[in-house]
Amino acid sequence: MPPVRSGKNKKAPPAGFTDIEDTLLGYTNRMRDAQNASTEGKRKHEALWPIFQISHARSRYIYDLYYEREAISKELYEWLLKNKYADKELIAKWKKQGYEKLCCLRCVQTKETNFGGSCVCRVPRAQMKRQEEGDGKDTGAGGVQCVNCGCRGCASSD
Repeated sequence: MPPVRSGKNKKAPPAGFTDIEDTLLGYTNRMRDAQNASTEGKRKHEALWPIFQISHARSRYIYDLYYEREAISKELYEWLLKNKYADKELIAKWKKQGYEKLCCLRCVQTKETNFGGSCVCRVPRAQMKRQEEGDGKDTGAGGVQCVNCGCRGCASSD
C-alpha cells in the first residue's frame, strides 16, 4: 500500500476501507512485482507499460466503486485520492465526455508529441481501419500500440 503520511494529523482510514483493502493490497503487490521485473530484452518504454496498466486498473477500480456502483462513501473516496491510491487527474478526465476510456494522461498531452496532436491510441479504430485501407499498408493483426503506455486504443467511440 502507499505509505500513509505520518505526523500529528495521522488519520485512520474511514469506514469501509477494510472491505476494499484486500483488493488494493493485491494491486500494490502486482505493482511491486512490475517494478522489480527484469527489463532485459524490452524496448525503452516497454518496461513501464505494466506499471501504467496496473495504475490505470487500480484507479479504475476506485472510480467504479464510487461513481458506477456507489459502493464507497465520499469520505473514503477522498481519503483514497489524498493518500494516492488512485490518480485523481486521470479520474477527473474520465468524468469528461470523450475521455471515458482514457488509458493515461500522457496520451492527451499535445506538448510531448512531434506534431502537437494526441497519441495514436486515441484515434477511433473505425477511422484507423479506413486510413489503413487508403494507404495500402498492412499494420499487422495487433494494430497500433501506444509508445507511452502500451494501449491499443482508448478512444471513447470504440
